[in-house]
Amino acid sequence: MSEPTLGYLDPDFVAIMDETMELLRYVFNTKNRLTIPISGTGSAGMEAALVNSVEPGDKAIICVAGFFGDRMVDIAERAGATVARVDAPWGSPVDPEDVKKAVRDNPGAKVIGIVLAETSTGVLQPLDEIAALAKGNGMRIIVDAVTALGGVDVPVDRLDLDVVYSCSQKCLSCPPGLAPITLGEKATAFVRDRKTKCRSWYLDLGLIQKYWGPERVYHHTAPANMIYALNEGLRIVKEEGLEARFARHKAAQKVLIDGLQGMGLKMVVNVPYRLPSLTTVYVPEGVDETAVRKKLLDEHNIEIGAGFGVFKGKIWRVGLMGTNATKADVVHLLAALKDVMGR
Repeated sequence: MSEPTLGYLDPDFVAIMDETMELLRYVFNTKNRLTIPISGTGSAGMEAALVNSVEPGDKAIICVAGFFGDRMVDIAERAGATVARVDAPWGSPVDPEDVKKAVRDNPGAKVIGIVLAETSTGVLQPLDEIAALAKGNGMRIIVDAVTALGGVDVPVDRLDLDVVYSCSQKCLSCPPGLAPITLGEKATAFVRDRKTKCRSWYLDLGLIQKYWGPERVYHHTAPANMIYALNEGLRIVKEEGLEARFARHKAAQKVLIDGLQGMGLKMVVNVPYRLPSLTTVYVPEGVDETAVRKKLLDEHNIEIGAGFGVFKGKIWRVGLMGTNATKADVVHLLAALKDVMGR
């Protein structure tokens, strides 16, 4: 990131852009041509995915099983969509049968939005049935992979997912500020042929793709040094290999859960749906959860996340993402947590 900033049309920078797109295709497990980093955080990726996928008056079915499903609803409504919610309890996945009912009840719905890795709950959502349901009904599916990309499998091509977005700072271990996104052919055609202009000029993928494509038409000044960082982070992911990386995240989580359960703590999410990159655990009764987090940070230089939404004050969220998904880091955390809770 400390390298000199190149101009947005400098031939050397254009070469970095091309390599970054190819590396993103590797990490997304896709051959999609339109696979780029959005200039903005993961929330910009969410907004880009939704405002480019719906037009005013379109029906959208949004699955809500946590804080970020709710945010998808808010953005879709701001983009002019009529939203039908499919809710699930926080800490549980969305039931495909509930989605099937929503599809029946909302004929003509254009998209299904769903979170693969819900950051607020630690749930890893199975996608196979819901993706097949979208395809079988002529709908496009939009997937939030913010806490998944680079840590667990994101089956873009295997399930023919239409729009998938993520962020740079979680399992990719890059600084925050970029939002990788990939669009399949069907979604790309919708962006090209939509009847109304995208509600956001800055996030209009119809315009942005002309800069990342062979035309190199100026849209906005690319954050060059952020893209250097993403490029290097993606190189590191490829050097390790996706399967090895996924296995490392699972192994680190197993050590964590074994240790937490050994201390008598209870997990929030049932075994089949636990997200390897983010583990949620109930705060024991009588424990001041804020004080524990503060002491971990002040005395051991370790930060764990608080619960929010319906889980505020009730759970801790422990991220094992990218470089932090190691047995050594987990053992360090468990020792520190035992020390702080013991006092």
